[in-house]
Amino acid sequence: MHWYEKLNQYFPIEEMKSREHMETLLEERSDIYHKDEGPNHVLMYAELENFIFIDYLFVSKNTRGQGLGHKLIEKMKQKRKPIILEVEPINYEDSDTEKRLRFYKREGFHHAQSIGYKRRSLTTKEINEMEILYWAPNGESEKDIFDAMKKTYDLIHTYKDAQFYGESYDPAKEVLTFDHESDNKNILENL
Repeated sequence: MHWYEKLNQYFPIEEMKSREHMETLLEERSDIYHKDEGPNHVLMYAELENFIFIDYLFVSKNTRGQGLGHKLIEKMKQKRKPIILEVEPINYEDSDTEKRLRFYKREGFHHAQSIGYKRRSLTTKEINEMEILYWAPNGESEKDIFDAMKKTYDLIHTYKDAQFYGESYDPAKEVLTFDHESDNKNILENL
Protein backbone atom coordinates (compact mmCIF):
# COMPACT_ATOMS: atom_id res chain seq x y z
CA MET A 1 0.00 0.00 0.00
CA HIS A 2 1.24 3.50 -0.85
CA TRP A 3 2.47 5.56 2.12
CA TYR A 4 -0.24 8.19 1.60
CA GLU A 5 -3.00 5.57 1.74
CA LYS A 6 -1.62 4.26 5.05
CA LEU A 7 -1.80 7.75 6.53
CA ASN A 8 -5.18 8.49 4.97
CA GLN A 9 -6.74 5.35 6.46
CA TYR A 10 -5.41 6.11 9.94
CA PHE A 11 -5.75 9.88 10.39
CA PRO A 12 -9.08 11.75 10.45
CA ILE A 13 -9.94 13.53 7.20
CA GLU A 14 -9.85 16.95 8.87
CA GLU A 15 -6.18 16.38 9.84
CA MET A 16 -4.97 15.09 6.48
CA LYS A 17 -3.18 17.13 3.89
CA SER A 18 -3.93 16.16 0.30
CA ARG A 19 -1.56 13.76 -1.41
CA GLU A 20 -0.62 16.50 -3.86
CA HIS A 21 0.19 18.87 -0.99
CA MET A 22 2.44 16.32 0.73
CA GLU A 23 4.19 15.22 -2.46
CA THR A 24 4.81 18.88 -3.33
CA LEU A 25 6.28 19.50 0.13
CA LEU A 26 8.58 16.50 -0.34
CA GLU A 27 9.67 17.80 -3.72
CA GLU A 28 9.75 21.58 -3.29
CA ARG A 29 10.60 21.76 0.42
CA SER A 30 12.96 18.77 0.41
CA ASP A 31 15.47 20.83 2.39
CA ILE A 32 13.11 20.72 5.40
CA TYR A 33 10.24 18.25 4.74
CA HIS A 34 11.04 14.54 4.93
CA LYS A 35 9.53 11.07 4.79
CA ASP A 36 10.86 8.06 6.72
CA GLU A 37 9.03 5.00 5.47
CA GLY A 38 9.28 1.29 6.13
CA PRO A 39 6.99 -1.71 5.69
CA ASN A 40 5.31 -0.97 9.05
CA HIS A 41 5.62 2.79 9.46
CA VAL A 42 5.39 6.21 7.87
CA LEU A 43 6.94 9.25 9.53
CA MET A 44 6.47 12.65 7.90
CA TYR A 45 8.38 15.50 9.52
CA ALA A 46 9.87 18.93 9.01
CA GLU A 47 13.34 19.61 10.34
CA LEU A 48 14.37 23.21 10.68
CA GLU A 49 17.53 24.64 12.19
CA ASN A 50 16.21 24.77 15.75
CA PHE A 51 13.29 22.32 15.94
CA ILE A 52 11.57 19.28 14.43
CA PHE A 53 7.86 19.11 13.68
CA ILE A 54 6.34 15.64 13.38
CA ASP A 55 3.54 16.01 10.85
CA TYR A 56 2.38 12.37 10.82
CA LEU A 57 3.55 9.22 12.61
CA PHE A 58 1.90 5.97 11.59
CA VAL A 59 2.84 2.53 12.92
CA SER A 60 0.86 -0.40 11.52
CA LYS A 61 -1.54 -2.06 13.93
CA ASN A 62 0.18 -5.45 13.72
CA THR A 63 3.51 -4.00 14.95
CA ARG A 64 2.28 -1.63 17.66
CA GLY A 65 3.67 -2.38 21.09
CA GLN A 66 6.92 -3.77 19.64
CA GLY A 67 9.03 -0.63 20.07
CA LEU A 68 8.96 0.71 16.50
CA GLY A 69 7.34 4.03 17.48
CA HIS A 70 9.90 4.41 20.29
CA LYS A 71 12.78 3.80 17.84
CA LEU A 72 11.41 6.42 15.43
CA ILE A 73 11.03 9.02 18.21
CA GLU A 74 14.52 8.17 19.53
CA LYS A 75 15.94 8.77 16.05
CA MET A 76 14.40 12.27 16.14
CA LYS A 77 15.61 12.89 19.72
CA GLN A 78 19.20 12.11 18.69
CA LYS A 79 19.14 15.42 16.78
CA ARG A 80 18.90 17.24 20.17
CA LYS A 81 16.29 19.72 18.94
CA PRO A 82 12.83 20.35 20.40
CA ILE A 83 10.22 18.08 18.82
CA ILE A 84 6.70 19.42 18.29
CA LEU A 85 3.55 17.61 17.21
CA GLU A 86 -0.21 18.05 17.11
CA VAL A 87 -2.62 15.58 18.72
CA GLU A 88 -6.36 15.35 19.02
CA PRO A 89 -7.86 15.72 22.48
CA ILE A 90 -8.96 12.43 24.04
CA ASN A 91 -12.02 11.04 22.33
CA TYR A 92 -13.43 8.30 24.53
CA GLU A 93 -15.18 6.75 21.52
CA ASP A 94 -11.76 6.29 19.86
CA SER A 95 -9.39 4.35 22.11
CA ASP A 96 -6.44 5.22 19.84
CA THR A 97 -6.49 8.85 21.00
CA GLU A 98 -5.73 7.87 24.60
CA LYS A 99 -3.14 5.28 23.50
CA ARG A 100 -1.36 7.95 21.44
CA LEU A 101 -1.26 10.33 24.38
CA ARG A 102 0.07 7.59 26.68
CA PHE A 103 2.78 6.80 24.14
CA TYR A 104 3.94 10.41 23.91
CA LYS A 105 3.86 10.80 27.70
CA ARG A 106 6.12 7.71 28.02
CA GLU A 107 8.43 9.29 25.45
CA GLY A 108 8.85 12.39 27.66
CA PHE A 109 6.59 14.82 25.81
CA HIS A 110 4.80 17.68 27.56
CA HIS A 111 1.47 19.34 26.83
CA ALA A 112 1.83 22.99 25.76
CA GLN A 113 -1.06 24.21 27.89
CA SER A 114 -0.56 27.88 26.98
CA ILE A 115 -0.94 27.25 23.24
CA GLY A 116 -4.39 27.26 21.70
CA TYR A 117 -4.82 25.73 18.26
CA LYS A 118 -8.13 25.88 16.36
CA ARG A 119 -8.02 25.45 12.60
CA ARG A 120 -10.92 25.33 10.17
CA SER A 121 -10.68 22.21 8.04
CA LEU A 122 -10.82 23.01 4.35
CA THR A 123 -12.30 19.55 3.79
CA THR A 124 -15.10 19.49 6.38
CA LYS A 125 -15.35 23.29 6.99
CA GLU A 126 -15.53 22.55 10.73
CA ILE A 127 -13.26 23.99 13.40
CA ASN A 128 -10.71 21.35 14.36
CA GLU A 129 -9.21 21.84 17.81
CA MET A 130 -5.83 20.24 18.40
CA GLU A 131 -3.36 20.12 21.27
CA ILE A 132 0.37 20.71 20.97
CA LEU A 133 2.83 18.30 22.55
CA TYR A 134 6.56 18.93 22.72
CA TRP A 135 9.84 17.42 23.85
CA ALA A 136 12.35 20.04 24.97
CA PRO A 137 15.90 18.70 25.42
CA ASN A 138 17.36 22.10 26.27
CA GLY A 139 14.58 23.48 28.46
CA GLU A 140 12.84 25.39 25.66
CA SER A 141 9.82 27.36 26.88
CA GLU A 142 6.25 27.08 25.67
CA LYS A 143 6.78 30.49 24.03
CA ASP A 144 9.66 28.98 22.03
CA ILE A 145 7.38 26.09 21.05
CA PHE A 146 4.63 28.55 20.07
CA ASP A 147 7.02 30.48 17.80
CA ALA A 148 8.18 27.23 16.19
CA MET A 149 4.57 26.12 15.70
CA LYS A 150 3.71 29.40 13.93
CA LYS A 151 6.69 28.90 11.64
CA THR A 152 5.57 25.32 10.92
CA TYR A 153 2.04 26.50 10.17
CA ASP A 154 3.32 29.07 7.66
CA LEU A 155 6.00 26.89 6.01
CA ILE A 156 4.23 23.52 5.95
CA HIS A 157 0.49 23.59 6.66
CA THR A 158 -0.37 26.56 4.47
CA TYR A 159 2.23 25.96 1.76
CA LYS A 160 0.41 26.60 -1.56
CA ASP A 161 -2.88 25.81 0.20
CA ALA A 162 -5.05 27.82 -2.21
CA GLN A 163 -3.54 25.87 -5.12
CA PHE A 164 -4.30 22.49 -3.52
CA TYR A 165 -7.66 23.19 -1.87
CA GLY A 166 -9.13 26.11 -3.82
CA GLU A 167 -8.94 28.35 -0.75
CA SER A 168 -6.49 29.28 1.98
CA TYR A 169 -6.35 28.32 5.61
CA ASP A 170 -6.87 31.09 8.13
CA PRO A 171 -3.65 32.97 9.00
CA ALA A 172 -1.50 31.70 11.88
CA LYS A 173 -2.41 34.67 14.10
CA GLU A 174 -6.08 33.54 14.00
CA VAL A 175 -5.36 29.82 14.40
CA LEU A 176 -2.65 29.78 17.07
CA THR A 177 -2.89 31.67 20.34
CA PHE A 178 -0.53 31.98 23.27
CA ASP A 179 -1.80 32.64 26.79
CA HIS A 180 0.82 32.19 29.49
CA GLU A 181 -1.93 32.48 32.11
CA SER A 182 -4.05 29.80 30.45
CA ASP A 183 -6.04 27.49 32.69
CA ASN A 184 -6.07 24.70 30.09
CA LYS A 185 -5.99 21.28 31.69
CA ASN A 186 -2.86 19.18 31.15
CA ILE A 187 -4.14 16.38 28.90
CA LEU A 188 -1.24 14.10 29.88
CA GLU A 189 -1.68 14.49 33.63
CA ASN A 190 -4.13 11.68 34.43
CA LEU A 191 -2.92 9.08 31.94
